[in-house]
Amino acid sequence: MQVKEHRLNIIEVRQKLKSACSKTAPLWPLENFVAVNPYMGRACENFGQAVHRLKALAGIRSTLPMQYYLDALRSGFISSKDIDEVLRSTSTYKAPQDASEFLNSLSHGDSPKDAPLIKTFAETAAECDGKQWQRFAIDCISNWASAYFDNQQAIWKTGVSEVGLFAAWKLEASIDRSPEIMGLKGFRNMVKQLPDDPFQTAKLALIALDIPENSIETYLQALSLRMPGWAGYAAKFDWEATLNERDGVLREEFLAIQLAWELCLVNILTDKEYQEAWKNSLKTMSSYVTTGYHNETLNKLLLLQEAYDRANQRQLIAQLNTSTPASNTAVQARVQAIFCIDVRSEPFRRKLEAANDGVKTIGFAGFFAFPIRYEPLGHSEGENQCPVLLTPSHHIRESLGNTAEEYHVVAKRELQRQLSRAWHSFKLGAISCFSFMGPVGLAYLPKLILNAFGITRPGPLPKTQGLTKAQSRSRNVSLEQHGAYGMSLLEKINVAESALKAMSMTEKFSRIVLFVGHGASTVNNPHATGLDCGACGGHTGEANAKVAAAVLNEPLVRKGLYTLGIEIPDTTLFMAALHDTTTDAVVIFNRENIPSTHLGDLAELEEALEMAGESCRRERAPRLGITQGNIDHKVYERSRDWAQVRPEWGLAGCSSFIVAPRERTASLNLEGRAFLHSYDWKKDEDFSILELIMTAPMVVTSWINLQYYASTVDNRTFGSGNKILHNVVGGLGVFEGYSGDLRPGLPLQSIHDGKVYQHEPLRLNVFIEAPIDEVSKILERHNTIRELCDHQWLFLFGINAQGEVAYKYVGDLEWETV
Repeated sequence: MQVKEHRLNIIEVRQKLKSACSKTAPLWPLENFVAVNPYMGRACENFGQAVHRLKALAGIRSTLPMQYYLDALRSGFISSKDIDEVLRSTSTYKAPQDASEFLNSLSHGDSPKDAPLIKTFAETAAECDGKQWQRFAIDCISNWASAYFDNQQAIWKTGVSEVGLFAAWKLEASIDRSPEIMGLKGFRNMVKQLPDDPFQTAKLALIALDIPENSIETYLQALSLRMPGWAGYAAKFDWEATLNERDGVLREEFLAIQLAWELCLVNILTDKEYQEAWKNSLKTMSSYVTTGYHNETLNKLLLLQEAYDRANQRQLIAQLNTSTPASNTAVQARVQAIFCIDVRSEPFRRKLEAANDGVKTIGFAGFFAFPIRYEPLGHSEGENQCPVLLTPSHHIRESLGNTAEEYHVVAKRELQRQLSRAWHSFKLGAISCFSFMGPVGLAYLPKLILNAFGITRPGPLPKTQGLTKAQSRSRNVSLEQHGAYGMSLLEKINVAESALKAMSMTEKFSRIVLFVGHGASTVNNPHATGLDCGACGGHTGEANAKVAAAVLNEPLVRKGLYTLGIEIPDTTLFMAALHDTTTDAVVIFNRENIPSTHLGDLAELEEALEMAGESCRRERAPRLGITQGNIDHKVYERSRDWAQVRPEWGLAGCSSFIVAPRERTASLNLEGRAFLHSYDWKKDEDFSILELIMTAPMVVTSWINLQYYASTVDNRTFGSGNKILHNVVGGLGVFEGYSGDLRPGLPLQSIHDGKVYQHEPLRLNVFIEAPIDEVSKILERHNTIRELCDHQWLFLFGINAQGEVAYKYVGDLEWETV
């Protein structure tokens, strides 16, 4: 093959790799599975343009099949009026201007081909000889990455992780015989001769592949999209480095590894057949860069998707505009309960307010504006309990309030951990596993039976392991300042002021203010943390709720807040609780420390919480397939069933984010599909709170929505496939089957019940009650959120002073009346 020398120097090559890798969404490990927008880095493009680009680069689907939308038309969900509105407003695609003409052009069999337009050399070679070179390269890289990134899952460590990513791969690949067994003669020798610098190797690959300069980034993006899982996991480290004001290059190094494979393949598969096929692929690539990619069937699907979104908006707007404001808003509440904005809180808040009209609920991000790093007893380092957009401000330790008791618990937990590791090694040892499976294995029979019936757990509950029941009940947090741990009095006052102002809670405090974090109870579920609190970095909100209550109960903190204009009555008690979203049970923490003056209030609150939980379980039961029998028992049973692939539905169905006073939505049944953030713009003098909401919770809810959207429309690329086929890899993620790329998103069972989708492909609709001029000013100051709105990755609406949805954002800081 004739090779042309590129004029690109090594700095320009690095820039090309960095630019291509900026489109890779980070992927967090299973222990804190964070919902991430898989389209991250593409918000600079219009949604439709990005859809066409992803289809061309990697054959990625961004809508459901045509039949899904035809069924929505047949059922009446999408109306011809919705189609007309889309046809009138669209300028991106060529389409008929008449709805009936457009509908007549549709066919249920219409579907764009899944094959990508832009091919890698491995895919091109596979078309020549029928061997799946791309799949083979992915398997080899993935098997190596599993060992390199392993988080103490493997007993025998085979990967070298003490050196850089590219260096470790090169060392492994230079002794791996599997490519040569597959017919790639001289592969190991070729790897040994590669430069140690990954960017020099990348340059050599681009030269050998003869990629034209104007096509380099297109090719690199296409190549990166072949392994979004491991590339995303590498991107996670770069994301964290950026938050800590450091440069990260793991994404680029991983892409250099993929390029090295392409380089080796193009130098080994040198027959004329391969060369001619690759020349044709390069021509296609060049043509795409020049003219773009537009598929008529895909255009039709995008038009139908927009009509589907508009149909949902029409129903939401009608619901909001016909709602009756709550009648008891002027009455001082006896309890203020602050819930996470998570969609699963909406039904519970509705039921709790119905159970006791003295309870007022408030929606706020579930870390409660206390971004902490939390370290449980016996752990050597903590976990971040805040959105991944933020860095923790304080390091907090778990405490039992008794140093001697804590020392005993830590020692007990450490001993249990050592024994567990030893037993695990014995069970899986090369020789000892045979004796385990024989006489020892029979001793597990009673445990297997008890686990199967949900009487016991397959493994201990981490937060209570090594604790007695009394110790478990007394678990709290230590705010005492000691080295890097704890908080000073001034820090407590500052963070308390910031949190209360962000919640618009600066006056009229009730007797009990309850911070309700949330988490989920499941067993044998690799994606369990995906059901926990997204605002807490894929953990439960227990620690944040406890810290918030402890800080605000301190007399010196209240005294400091008083000097800042926030007066908290002596009769106000802050408490922490946890809402189990799988069972809808709520546990209030540290009840033994509650003063006698509030015992009556507590009893009344707990009765309301129990009633709300029971009512909520009944409401959720049909969606879980529970239609008869003891509903409470069956819901709890799902949380303990190690064979249950759908313990709950998580955030499936999320489609709206409403930023308004609670009275606007208190009378509505939003069916657990809405993120509800309490906000009163009249108390936000400089609109700094609104700016915070739009730059943090709005972005996070968009991430969640787009993760569910992508996992629904293309589970093959952005989801994680069938739970039944999952194998946990390195304690980090899952394979679907025995190999392949690390799967990045949600399992099929999280979005589909086996008959119908439980999550519909809908982009997020954001409704904000505030002057639209102020909303526009915030958009103008923050280009990242403006791009989301301008390019239709979410839809933005304005609610007027009468509580009606009156305005729709149409882009370029312009609004139109609804």
